[in-house]
Amino acid sequence: MTDKTYDVAVAGAGPAGAQCARDVSARGYDVVVLETEEEDAFPSTSNKSTGGTFPDTLASFGIPDDVVQNFTDSVVIESPNSHYVQEHPGGVLDFGAFKQWLVDDGRRKGAEYRFGARVSEPVVGDGRAVGVRYNGDEEVRAKIVVDATGPSAALAEPMGVVDLRRDRQAIGVEYEMENVSMNPDGYADLRGAMMLRLDHDIAPGGYSWVFHTGGDTAKVGVCYIQNEVHERRADGETVDGYLERWIENDPRFEDAVRIDGAHHRGSAHVQKPESMSAPGLMAVGDTVPSVDPVWGEGIGKCMRSGRAAGVTADTCLQADEFSAEAVSLYDDIWHDRVAPNVDARLLLANLLYEVPNERYDRFMRDLRATDDEVLSKANEGSKRAMMKLIHLGDVPALARVGRRLLSPS
Repeated sequence: MTDKTYDVAVAGAGPAGAQCARDVSARGYDVVVLETEEEDAFPSTSNKSTGGTFPDTLASFGIPDDVVQNFTDSVVIESPNSHYVQEHPGGVLDFGAFKQWLVDDGRRKGAEYRFGARVSEPVVGDGRAVGVRYNGDEEVRAKIVVDATGPSAALAEPMGVVDLRRDRQAIGVEYEMENVSMNPDGYADLRGAMMLRLDHDIAPGGYSWVFHTGGDTAKVGVCYIQNEVHERRADGETVDGYLERWIENDPRFEDAVRIDGAHHRGSAHVQKPESMSAPGLMAVGDTVPSVDPVWGEGIGKCMRSGRAAGVTADTCLQADEFSAEAVSLYDDIWHDRVAPNVDARLLLANLLYEVPNERYDRFMRDLRATDDEVLSKANEGSKRAMMKLIHLGDVPALARVGRRLLSPS
């Protein structure tokens, strides 16, 4: 421990934390990032994202082409017996290379990184966060603290900022595979596509995916939320077991093989954050949480939350003011620019996971009967667009979803 007090201390070097460090250090502030993983291993054990994102994220944050595994042209949604295709460009990132680029670029801008630094709790003084304790009894002091530790919420939870619930936690597992049949008869063409499948036989209370990564390779995974919807529809299999079963039974994977070492797993929470900040502290990324509740896209949301924290830190540092009121600017920016209309979007997401497989087939017909803007606007939280996709028969499912979202525990 030294007597130095940094302007900003960031706990966690994922997309949210590393982006915050990039932005704040580029403004000339002293920034230190504490990352649990050892530098010589980074980011092997924290390589937890499918890496799918869209052009606005790639352009907004200057993400270079050399960390993109494959540029895609379309998004495909599958049901058990049908599918829908929307032309929508995107990119599938090499997530490990992407995280390393964020660290390297942050260092070029002046951020200090300490690897092998396991954060345990905030240092609190005068009623606000004034630093971070890590690796037992080591401390770093800072005027602003940013929690980017993800679902562990190592700093935000002790400060009373978040209450992440197990029944709102999504868990996922993914294999990178080669020799995948990307365009067999009877299925959608997945060449140059990111595909999400709604099918309770594969992912009870969740979804599965195939993201084309070029040639005959793809990222293939399964994710579900650990709540009563999953429990009601599940047959006791593990998330790994569901993925193995899908690979075994889907003809697209008949000759496919797993790529050695390319096996990823992770978790995030799908719930509305009650708060995102406390005096001297902001929570970003999956700590809040910020994942897209409908499509599961987290990179863009996480980086935007990191940028919002950077803007707030700059404002507070210029004013030398770190009270709850000053730091709550972050909450305002988050709701306005990171995840607007979060209530409506959570409602749509939970409804999608609630309804039976037969409703997914009808959902595909509904999408084909509308223009592409309806799905996009519904995902943005437009109630008018949502009403075009909801039927009278969905009312019981909507009631169950409403009760679950309003449940305090």
